[in-house]
Amino acid sequence: MYGDQANKLVADAKRFSNLPSIPIYQAELVKDVVKEINDLNRDAEYLSTIGDNLDNQEEGISTQQEEDYKINQCQTFVTHLSMRRNKRCLLAYEKLRSDKLIEFAWLNIDPAESIDQSGQSAADAAATSGVPSLPNSKALLPQSKTIPNYTTQLDLNNLNHFEQDFYKNYQNLITNYKSKFGEYLDLTGDLEPPTDIFIDVRCLKDGGDVTTEYGSFNLIKDSQFYVRKSDVERLIQQGYLEEI
Repeated sequence: MYGDQANKLVADAKRFSNLPSIPIYQAELVKDVVKEINDLNRDAEYLSTIGDNLDNQEEGISTQQEEDYKINQCQTFVTHLSMRRNKRCLLAYEKLRSDKLIEFAWLNIDPAESIDQSGQSAADAAATSGVPSLPNSKALLPQSKTIPNYTTQLDLNNLNHFEQDFYKNYQNLITNYKSKFGEYLDLTGDLEPPTDIFIDVRCLKDGGDVTTEYGSFNLIKDSQFYVRKSDVERLIQQGYLEEI
């Protein structure tokens, strides 16, 4: 039935919208949706030709011809609606993934590829052997960073070629833009103005020593500190600390 593949695409987008990572690109599903749009477009052109022929009929057309004309108009309308819906679903899927990539670029967290024990990425290994990588293969995935309310993990193998180019180019744009402000303005900081200069934070996981202008402290799980918010803002984003 028309629209089923697009509905699956939207369901997949909704599923990973709140996940701290971007899943693999649904290339086959996208290909099916595009094929369905092309099929609907051909149907619309055919129905339009029939409609023109019926519309150009001489006066005194029969009741059956009037019914055929109404049926043709209804079919054309439904076909265009189906095409439009598929396009909207496809664009929504692409837009959500691009928004995730933009969010990741502003967080300035480096992406990684799945690396096997030989030091070769999963994508390169698949290209060399001619065998696609399997989800259950023994691969060393990038370390998961649990950052509340942020995209926290990105595997480049989950992106298609165009998404990888988009991410790299967007990172270059951010770098060039931030360079104009030097070290005096952090554009990646929290948009909410701080209510206090110093805050109490709790450590959520071990992270090693952290050195600030007011001294150093060791990130040990469940430990608490009273620190300047600007010094630990990035650690809060990265999920090492939470404000109490």
